[in-house]
Formats: sequence, structure tokens, C-alpha cells
Amino acid sequence: MIVYVGNIISGHGKTATTIETLGKLLQKEGFELKLTSNKQNKILRLADMLWAVFKYRKKLDYVLIDTYSTTNFLYAYYVSKLCISLKIKYIPILHGGNLEERLKSSKAKSELIFKNAYANISPSLFLKTVFEKYGYSNLIHIPNNVELKVYPFKERKAVKAKLLWVRSFAEIYNPQLAIRVLHGLQLNGVDASLCMVGPRKDDSFEKTQQLAKELDVEVTFTGRLSKEDWISLSEDYDIFINTTKFDNTPVSLIEAMALGIPIVSTNVGGIPYLINDQKDGILVNPNNPIEMIFHIKKLVTTPEIAQQLSQNARKKAESFDWEIVKEQWKSLLM
Repeated sequence: MIVYVGNIISGHGKTATTIETLGKLLQKEGFELKLTSNKQNKILRLADMLWAVFKYRKKLDYVLIDTYSTTNFLYAYYVSKLCISLKIKYIPILHGGNLEERLKSSKAKSELIFKNAYANISPSLFLKTVFEKYGYSNLIHIPNNVELKVYPFKERKAVKAKLLWVRSFAEIYNPQLAIRVLHGLQLNGVDASLCMVGPRKDDSFEKTQQLAKELDVEVTFTGRLSKEDWISLSEDYDIFINTTKFDNTPVSLIEAMALGIPIVSTNVGGIPYLINDQKDGILVNPNNPIEMIFHIKKLVTTPEIAQQLSQNARKKAESFDWEIVKEQWKSLLM
């Protein structure tokens, strides 16, 4: 039996997290999994997590722990302490491109969590190298996954500057850069449009809307969409832009690859470990609208580049298919 600890927050208007996607897939493979917690209050959520581990302590083989760099890092810390005291094997799953800051600022807590773990799962090769740099050795790379069959491939040949942005509206994802890129394209005489998909996480949503108003550009804001809805929406767009300041291995980029949408992304964190620049995506310096505009214009005017990126991206995405990745999870947990 396995208890999987993480933030089950899609019911509160947020984007589904790994526990909700990976957890369901593992259940389909026959693993007896208890998922926790969907409590909105963070203190109640932590209590729920700890209670689930204690309640099933005599039956447990493993505890999986989604581990982030924000205040949710404390969930991992207290759940790890409980597992250690109960002599239960636990496995942190490392998320968030800013976890290195936690290794620096919370050294004692980090050592307790990660050195006592049965294994630390890094979906990102970037985070794996970061943890190795800090002396951690019990690391296994199991990539983020998608169910490839639900992502219909549409080869992009002659593309237009129809831009798609899919992320939560949070400051670290720099959504305002997308507005500046759209504005710059239009100033350059490019017929460009932008659709931004994702829920509000902080006041960057209002700031992004305000900037669009100030620059007098029309942007489609859809709010949070189901996976099925945004996949359907993606058929009307030709270029996927990722504007983030920090990142790990975002599933949204893997999804865009699977759909065959050429990607122009900031070159931060784990992104260069995912995207091979000029082969299956385009990487630009962070917070640099001029560079992003240049490459979008190049994709529009050079269809053979867009087509090659589209084909190569889909091929790269095939390595993240659940049918392949699940074998690594089975090897670890069975």
C-alpha cells in the first residue's frame, strides 16, 4: 500500500498537480494508493497528510511526497519526520526550479528529508544535477509523463504568429512578457494574436490584464481550462511561448511538444535539459522580448524551420509517454 502526499487543488480552481495525474495513473496500474490532501486550508492540509500516514502506518510500503520549494516544502519536512519515526520508506518527488534555494536556506531540513529518503525522484535532469552538486546520491531520474494518445499531433508547416501561453498566472512565470511580445510583434507589422490559458495564482493576473490595456493589445484570457479543452483550443494556434523566470521540467511544454506546436521558451532552470535549442524548440534569454520577437518572426517567415521543430518536438515527446515511463515506476515500487 502507498500513501501519496501532495496538493490536490484542482477542485479549488487551480491547475491539477502531479499527485492528481501520476496518482490516478498508478492506481490504474493496480497500485493501492491513498491520495492526500484536498484541504484548502494549509494547516488542515498538513494535518490531513500526517493523519493519513499514521492511519495506514501498519500497511504502508511507501509514502510518496510531492516536494516543492515554497511553503509547501514544510509538508515534505513534517511528513518525512513522521515516516522516519515510524520507520516507513518514503520517496520525495522533486518539483520546482527553485529547490536549490531550499538546499541553501534550509540545509538542516533538506538533509533530513533527502538523506533519509528511500530514494529521491527527480523528474528533471536539471534538478538531479543540482542535488548531486550538493552531495546527494540517492537520486533516480523518472521524467514527467503524458498520455501521448490524448494529444493529437498536428504538424505545423506555414505558421502565423498565433501565440498560445499555458500556465498559472504567477510572478515567477512572468506572464507580462507575453503581452510585451505581442505588442512588439504588432509594432513590427506582424499580424499577431495571443491566448493566455491558466488560473490566477497571484496579482500577476491583474498586472497582465492592466499591461494589455495600457499597450492597447487585445488578448484572450480563458482562465483555467480542462486538459481536453485546452488541447482542443491549441488547434487554432501555431506557436507556444513560455515566459518563465524559473522552471524545472514543465508538463505544459511536454504537452505542447506532443501536439506539435513549435516552442519559443526562456532558457532557464531545467528548460535546456528538456529542449534542444534550434532542434525541438527555440531558447531565448529570460525577460527579453526583443529576442523572443525575433525568433517568432523567423518561424513565421521560414516555414521549414517551424515544420522541423514541430516534427522533432513530437518525437521528443514520445519518450515521455506514460507507456514508457510507467515501467520505471513499477521497477521502483514493486
